[in-house]
Amino acid sequence: ATVTELISDSHTNRVLGVKAKKVGSTTPESYYADLVVIADGCFSNFRNQILGQEVIAKRTSTKSHFVGAILEDAKLPIPEHGTVALIPGSGPVLMYQIEKHDTRILMDIKAPLPSDLPAHIRKHILPALPSALHIPLENALDKERLRRMPNSFLPAVQQGRNNTKEGVILLGDAWNMRHPLTGGGMTVALHDVITLSHLLLSCKNFHDQEELSSILETWHWSRKPLSSTVNILSIALYDLFSADDENLSILREGCFKYFELGGECVNGPVSLLSVMVPSPLLLARHFFAVAFYAIWVRFTHARPYPLNTPGKFVMRKPAVYEYPALVLRSFLVIWTACVVFGPLVWSEVRWW
Repeated sequence: ATVTELISDSHTNRVLGVKAKKVGSTTPESYYADLVVIADGCFSNFRNQILGQEVIAKRTSTKSHFVGAILEDAKLPIPEHGTVALIPGSGPVLMYQIEKHDTRILMDIKAPLPSDLPAHIRKHILPALPSALHIPLENALDKERLRRMPNSFLPAVQQGRNNTKEGVILLGDAWNMRHPLTGGGMTVALHDVITLSHLLLSCKNFHDQEELSSILETWHWSRKPLSSTVNILSIALYDLFSADDENLSILREGCFKYFELGGECVNGPVSLLSVMVPSPLLLARHFFAVAFYAIWVRFTHARPYPLNTPGKFVMRKPAVYEYPALVLRSFLVIWTACVVFGPLVWSEVRWW
């Protein structure tokens, strides 16, 4: 059945149930419950009704869209492994094998979407991909209908308060969204289900809004270590991988150099990415360690300098006379790291 409408009390505005159409039926049927749980995804039809359109409009931001296709008989750089390609002037491109002959490609294209997507992909994305993927992608652009999905960020709004409807709870992407780059949405949703179901076991009366509000408040803050880690990491990584200014590019280079150190510089970020260690403090530690290491790299590692001959470069470390400019750039890099990380933390700790 497909839910088409919420049933609300005309006096209290409390949600009492739903109206739904069964497959093959044109007449909706009514279903009533003491508590309605809604998990209808990122395109939720009921989010605005429950949380308020004004609240959602203020909190939701969409920086880009994923445009997807299926590549036939594509050869990835490392077979049977996921691949991320960083495209200059665009967002990251994700590729992973889903069947023996099929590979899914997700291309991050910054908003607003161009009117002619195939032409945009051919001009800006295809040339930057490994040559082995050019023909499969060309074939997919000719044969397939490209599918698109907004990559939205929606911090969780505390439910059970005066600004939300009674008798209903939102779950999953209908309530809290982050960039899908890290694939953490289902992890957060399942963790929310487990945490909330345990808390609801103690609820004696779902009609007692004061008791339910207390449970929802406990749930809202008890989920934060895991959900905040996933949410902040997804947006911070996306900002680095889609770097569109020099400071973000320096942070991105520092990120890869940090991984090359191995040991805890890999184990820590992987444990955060896999949510084996859901800790916002550990995330902050590694994020700013990357920022400071990026500065160290600028001072100590050789990088290309152009020669008088066009197209020729020489690799060398910065000279001493370049240090003042590098010091200034260092402050800008740290400031950029704060600008990326700070608002994300604030979006998780604010309670209204």
